[in-house]
Amino acid sequence: MYEGVHAHPDGESTVARLAKTAAEYGFDGVVVRNGADATDGDGPTGEDVRDTYDVDVVDGVEICATDPRTAGGSVGNVRSSRTIVAVRGDTAAVNRFAVENDKVDVLARPMAGEGDFNHVLAKSAVANGVRIEFDLSSVLRESGGRRVRALQSLRKLAEIVDYYDAPYVVSARPRSHLELRAPRELRALGEQIGFSSEWVERGLTEWGRLAERNRHVHSESFIEPGVERGRHEKKR
Repeated sequence: MYEGVHAHPDGESTVARLAKTAAEYGFDGVVVRNGADATDGDGPTGEDVRDTYDVDVVDGVEICATDPRTAGGSVGNVRSSRTIVAVRGDTAAVNRFAVENDKVDVLARPMAGEGDFNHVLAKSAVANGVRIEFDLSSVLRESGGRRVRALQSLRKLAEIVDYYDAPYVVSARPRSHLELRAPRELRALGEQIGFSSEWVERGLTEWGRLAERNRHVHSESFIEPGVERGRHEKKR
C-alpha cells in the first residue's frame, strides 16, 4: 500500500521523514505529489531514501491549474519526467480535462473548490484510465459542518465510481509525517464512514500498481504493442 504525500517545500516534512514514518506504519511506498514548481535540491534523492528506509519513493506531481489550457501545458511539461501525474480538480472544467486526457494518471480532489463529478466524467475516466482520488483529509482533520459536507461528497463520489467501476485511489493527503495515518487506521476510518476496509485497501494499493505500470512503460525494455524493436528504438 502507498500514500500520496506533500513533502517539503510543498509540505512541512522532508521526503526522508515522511518515508521513514510511512515505513514504520507499514506502507510499501509514498508518492511525492508536490506541485510542479516545488523542488528541494538539498535533500536526499528518492533512491537514497529507498535504500535507507526500505520503502519505495515515487516521483509524482500534482498540477494545480485554473483552466484546461494551463493544465494541458503543465501536463505536457512534466509527463516525460514524472512517474505519476495528478491534476487537482478545483473546477468542473479542469475535472473534465483531467478525465479526458490519457496522459493524466489521477484526478485529485474532484469534489474540492468548485469541482464536481458526474456520470459523464466517470465514463471518461474509465475510457482513459484516469484514477479518481478519494481524499480523506477533510474527514480526518475537519469537524462540524465541514466534516459532514466532506462525507456527503465522498459518498456521492463513491456511488458514481462504483456504478461505473471506475479506477480510484485513496489518500489522506498528509503534508507532514504527523499527518500520516497507518493503513489499519485508514481501513478503520473507512468502516466508520461507510466504506469497507477492503475498498480502502484497494485504493491505497492502486498507487503502487500505477507506479509499477508507468515505470514499465517508461523503461528502456518496453515496446509498444505492434511495434517492432528496431522501429521503436529508431523512433526514440
